[in-house]
Amino acid sequence: MSTITPAPPRALDAARTTATAARVLRQLRHDPRTIALMVLVPCVMLFLLRYVFDGSARTFDNIGASLLGIFPLITMFLVTSIATLRERTSGTLERLLAMPLGKGDLIAGYALAFGILAIIQSALATGLAVWVLGLDVTGSPWLLLLIALLDALLGTALGLFVSAFAASEFQAVQFMPAVIFPQLLLCGLFAPRDTMHPALEALSNVLPMSYAVDGMNEVLKHPDMTPAFVRDTAIVAGCALLVLTLGAATLKRRTA
Repeated sequence: MSTITPAPPRALDAARTTATAARVLRQLRHDPRTIALMVLVPCVMLFLLRYVFDGSARTFDNIGASLLGIFPLITMFLVTSIATLRERTSGTLERLLAMPLGKGDLIAGYALAFGILAIIQSALATGLAVWVLGLDVTGSPWLLLLIALLDALLGTALGLFVSAFAASEFQAVQFMPAVIFPQLLLCGLFAPRDTMHPALEALSNVLPMSYAVDGMNEVLKHPDMTPAFVRDTAIVAGCALLVLTLGAATLKRRTA
C-alpha cells in the first residue's frame, strides 16, 4: 500500500498562499450557512443587544463597543476551527501537503481567506452598530473597525491553532469553553479588571481578549488615537501573528 510522502518544506510563497486562499473561498461560496454564520450572526447579536437595552441606551453604549470586538472573535474561532479540521479528516490536507505546499503556505492561505471574510464581517457589524443602532462613540468609527478586524483575525488564528488538537468537529467545538469562555469572563466586560482578585487580574493581563476590550473602550472614551489604543492593537495583532506561527508548527496532516 503506497503512502503519501510530504514534499520538503519550502519558504512561504505568495503564489501558493493566494492559491490556497482562493480554493478556500471557492469552497465557502458553496456553503451559505457558514457564510451567514460568519457575516450575519454578529450583526444579529448586536441588533438584539440594542433592543434588550431599549430603555437604557447608555448601557448599550457602554458594552456595545466591547461586544463589537468579541462577537467576531467568537464566530471566526468557531468556523475556522471546524473548517480546518474538516480539511484534515477528509484527507484533503494530507493530499495538499504532499504537493509543493508548506504548512506556512496553508495556514497563511486560510488566514487570508478568512481575513477577507473578517473584513466584510467587521465592516457590516461596525456600520450597523454606529450608523443604524446609534452606538455613541467619542472616537473615530474607523478605529472601531480596525480593532474589530484585528479581533476577527485573532479568532481565525485561535481557530486554526486549536484545530490541530481536535479529532472531530465535536471536539473542536468543545475547545470554545476552554479557550474563549475564560477570556470572556476575565476581559473586563462584566467587571473592571483592576477590581478582580489579584490572581485573576494577573491572568487577564496575559489574555488577548482583555486588550481587545481595552482598545474598544479607548475609542469609546477618547476622540483621538491614544498611546493605550496603539498598545492594545499592537498586542492583539502580535498575539494573532504568534498564534498563526504556532498553528503552522503544530498543524497535522490528518487526525490520529
